[in-house]
Amino acid sequence: CFKLSQWAGRAPAAPRHRLQQVMAVFEALPAWQRNLEQDGFSKNPFFHGIVAEVSDQHRTKDGHTKIGYALYFYSYSSWAGRAIYMEDLYVMPEFRGKGIGKALMSKVAQLGLAAGCNQLDFTVLDWNKSSLDFYLSQGCFDITATVGYHCMRCKGEALEHLAQP
Repeated sequence: CFKLSQWAGRAPAAPRHRLQQVMAVFEALPAWQRNLEQDGFSKNPFFHGIVAEVSDQHRTKDGHTKIGYALYFYSYSSWAGRAIYMEDLYVMPEFRGKGIGKALMSKVAQLGLAAGCNQLDFTVLDWNKSSLDFYLSQGCFDITATVGYHCMRCKGEALEHLAQP
């Protein structure tokens, strides 16, 4: 048994810190604590989130009750109009296969539809076959294969250079 909760603005420090740790471990990236704090837990957040939580009796062996999350933000498509982008969907390994990921993704979809969005966009790492299979089982499709998009990125010095007039 689990519950989902959205955060708005400031979240309590302990869940926020745990969420940052979980994200950093899974993605093998440094925890950008200052950016997460400012970008997700401020008056005008750049992203929103939903946390999956279990009761104390079902907590992890390390004592955690926050066992999954979804991060999302709203975007816009010049072809399709309003869209919602799911940046992350994560459930701790020992809680997978219990409907938590489906519930998190479903909540993101519900929020998107309530905001007038026409599509849910996200990416999945090519090595993450179990997640890809899950998304395909939910009726999602790979636009790389069907539409032919390439996901592009510009960062660091290249971004600085691009920003020069």
